Amino acid sequence: MKNVVITGSTRGIGYGLAVEFLKKGCKVMISGRDQSKVDLLVSHLGEQFGKDKVVGLACEVSSAPALTALWQGAAAAFGQVDIWINNAGISIDRQPLHLQPAADLQRIVDTNLTAVLLANSIVLSGMLAQGSGQIWNMEGFGSNDATQPGMAAYGATKRAVTYLNKALQKEVKGTAVQVNTLSPGIVVTDLLLSDYDLKSEQWKKARKIFNILGDKVETVTPWLVEKILATDGSGAKVAWLTGGKAFRRFLTAGFNKRDLFADLPSAS
Repeated sequence: MKNVVITGSTRGIGYGLAVEFLKKGCKVMISGRDQSKVDLLVSHLGEQFGKDKVVGLACEVSSAPALTALWQGAAAAFGQVDIWINNAGISIDRQPLHLQPAADLQRIVDTNLTAVLLANSIVLSGMLAQGSGQIWNMEGFGSNDATQPGMAAYGATKRAVTYLNKALQKEVKGTAVQVNTLSPGIVVTDLLLSDYDLKSEQWKKARKIFNILGDKVETVTPWLVEKILATDGSGAKVAWLTGGKAFRRFLTAGFNKRDLFADLPSAS
């Protein structure tokens, strides 16, 4: 099976993807900022799936040397890297741009855009040298031109990733390296919840939409991994929440009462 590296895989969607790849017999490199947390998860997953199946290394994704070390570590452990998923990302407080601190704006650009540029550069070089490989860059709110107040910075970084994918797909044409897009839709994670004051009116309105369009990690990630492993070609897009699916969910929302946040007392 495939050898997989996932940035930002100590929690949320990244961790869910890691587990599902391991279930499929793949080897996985876990990565996050905290080496102690990485080590803990590697030990836990190694007990479940085999110590030869999972390795881990802390990585600050906005650092080119750290990303290079992550690539080299995975290549040394696995022999080669077949799939690299740029999943790591952050959000900042949802508020008008002029109220967002400069440090937060710098941080979100560093993590959601600069890090993706650096990772693609390093991984493309490695995959071209080894003769094959797939890169999957993660979409998010703003990738399809959607806009909302308070989301200018986050949406701008994700819109830039859409451009990057299209440009890189032209650059790798004629090679055995593939650049593809992963779109998980609205998934209930700490990242999603961190955007809101869970006692606010804004959250009450958002919660209604999320309960229609959203899903939990364990629902989305098995499907995403199945589609990734079935993809052979550059320019592919694996999208969980399509326009058609969203339309059907709104049509049936009155009959399908979902509460994805029932186990979160602070979200009630």
